[in-house]
Amino acid sequence: MAAIPVVATGIGLVSALGTTLASNWQRLLKGETGIALHQPFAELPPYPLALVGDRPTDLATLTAQVVQAALVDAQLAPPLADCGIVIGSSRGCQAEWEQWARQWHQQGIPPDHNWLDRLPHAAAMTAAREVGTRGPVLAPMAACATGLWAVAQGYELLQTGVCERVLVGGVEAAVTRLSISGFAQMGVLARQGAYPFDRQRQGLVLGEGGAVIVLETAELAQRRGAALYGQVLGFGLAADAEHTNAPSQTQAGAIAALKQCLHHSGLTADQVDYIHAHGTATRLNDQFEATLIQNWFPPQVAISSTKGATGHTLGAAGAMGLAFCLLALKHQVLFPTVGLQQPDFALNLIQQPQLAHLQALLCFSFGFGGQNAIAAVGNPARIGSFQA
Repeated sequence: MAAIPVVATGIGLVSALGTTLASNWQRLLKGETGIALHQPFAELPPYPLALVGDRPTDLATLTAQVVQAALVDAQLAPPLADCGIVIGSSRGCQAEWEQWARQWHQQGIPPDHNWLDRLPHAAAMTAAREVGTRGPVLAPMAACATGLWAVAQGYELLQTGVCERVLVGGVEAAVTRLSISGFAQMGVLARQGAYPFDRQRQGLVLGEGGAVIVLETAELAQRRGAALYGQVLGFGLAADAEHTNAPSQTQAGAIAALKQCLHHSGLTADQVDYIHAHGTATRLNDQFEATLIQNWFPPQVAISSTKGATGHTLGAAGAMGLAFCLLALKHQVLFPTVGLQQPDFALNLIQQPQLAHLQALLCFSFGFGGQNAIAAVGNPARIGSFQA
């Protein structure tokens, strides 16, 4: 059976770069960063962080903001009773649980009666309420690969006919005491900034933000005359579970995900115009990705990472990366790797905005525990007789 064409008709994107799609895109093209030195918790030292505002945000507020922006961009209004929801988060409501634990320990105050709204699926629940749906509501959690797993699950809901429209993505309020302390203890937090693929890269910078993408069948989008960002061509998912917090030395899981993605998308490696790398700016991840790309792609494939601008948003990172890919596809512009000054690898790393003829783009996400996810998007003209 032929795959049902799936298209992206709306994007909600909030990051340290801005709270609108336009501000994120414009600041990224200018090579600006949302990373700054912050000390949100008095008991912890200052770190470079990518905050949406002056203080860490909360998951419910951030989710509602991103979902509403996606609906407006797609020219949709709730209630959307049959719309599917697949929105994940790596940290969920961790900040609230940390605060409750402190209150309980210091003041003997137990969690309040709303604790059921603070379970790991809280972002998906918030989105479902915003949309007013009675359709399926899913909340994947796959470390830093969560966002792309959500895209893949939403794509499958459309392929199987469960829905004609889904909201997919990831949202993360990652700046918490435990997150900062944990990553600092692992020795992977940068002390000045995020510099993906740079010789002087120091480590990752925690960021908060989210991206929600409206996916629809091409038929539904055509019926309502929706504007298109691009077509979801396919994806690949794999887990190697080789190490808790380091990339696989064999790269078996990443290679499996890549092969799946190319096969399902009907692409060959030399047909890929651009790769949005996971690009965390850690020593291990950037080396891991550089080797993968060098072994599987021709040297001219364009590559960049947005984490030098947005920070590492953990479970939201893949969805945000795919949102930037869709913007690049729409505008036919490649965006720079903010923070990169001296490339450490023989790759075609984009350092300045470039006009380009883009047809097929990949987005990489690799998470702790060996989670590997890769998604492909392309020009909607690939749909054939369907015209945007």
